[in-house]
Amino acid sequence: MKLKVYADRMSQPSRAVLIFCKVNGINFEEIEVSLAKRQQLSPEFKEINPMKRVPAIVDGRFKLFESHAILIYLACAFPGVADHWYPNDLFKRAKIQSVLDWHHSNLRSGAAKFVLNTILAPLLGLPMNAQAAAEAEKILSSSLSKIESFWLKGSGRFLVGSNQPSIADLSLVCEIMQLEVLDEKDRTRLLGPHKKVQQWIEDTKNATRPHFDEVHKALFRVKERLQKQRLVGESTSSENSSTTTTTLHSKM
Repeated sequence: MKLKVYADRMSQPSRAVLIFCKVNGINFEEIEVSLAKRQQLSPEFKEINPMKRVPAIVDGRFKLFESHAILIYLACAFPGVADHWYPNDLFKRAKIQSVLDWHHSNLRSGAAKFVLNTILAPLLGLPMNAQAAAEAEKILSSSLSKIESFWLKGSGRFLVGSNQPSIADLSLVCEIMQLEVLDEKDRTRLLGPHKKVQQWIEDTKNATRPHFDEVHKALFRVKERLQKQRLVGESTSSENSSTTTTTLHSKM
């Protein structure tokens, strides 16, 4: 039976799993679970993932959720997947696992919460939380510094000194790509100081193209929509300011 991947392309971990399957020629069926429409809460999806999150996979009678576990399974279960994604070498594999474990409590915690509480909350019908955003920004900035100074340490272009990408590179870069929806000034402020991280992102994109770009189209559509909304907001604010000034002058 064909592998089924339940995903939403606005979900960072979903994108990582989809890109991995495409890059490695894994035959699969993509089934959209729209987070915006709360489809992850449906009884049908709960049968696949009781945690009600994407991504999840069904491979025959085998069901699995949590993106890192899925990536490890796919790298080991499907023939033809290049060894560099999740090496057979125990020491290299352990290092990749250490990055994946670190990711959840550091980079993901910072990036996902910052984007949610500055940009995405209104789109999902949720309130924004300025304090949560400030706390998340500290975690995000610290995580980017740690990637730069520790995980990218060495002569390799990818994490833990490798010359080829692993599932950790793909997972972390898809996480950071969520910052694309931010205002350009915020994104530059966060990523600007980390030149090595920026180069690593480009290297990972290049290693997984054209699939990386294709899977991220949904994210860039949202980015474009948000940019248009900002421009309309700025234009309206400017017009209101001009009207106020004209009114004040007329009363003088």
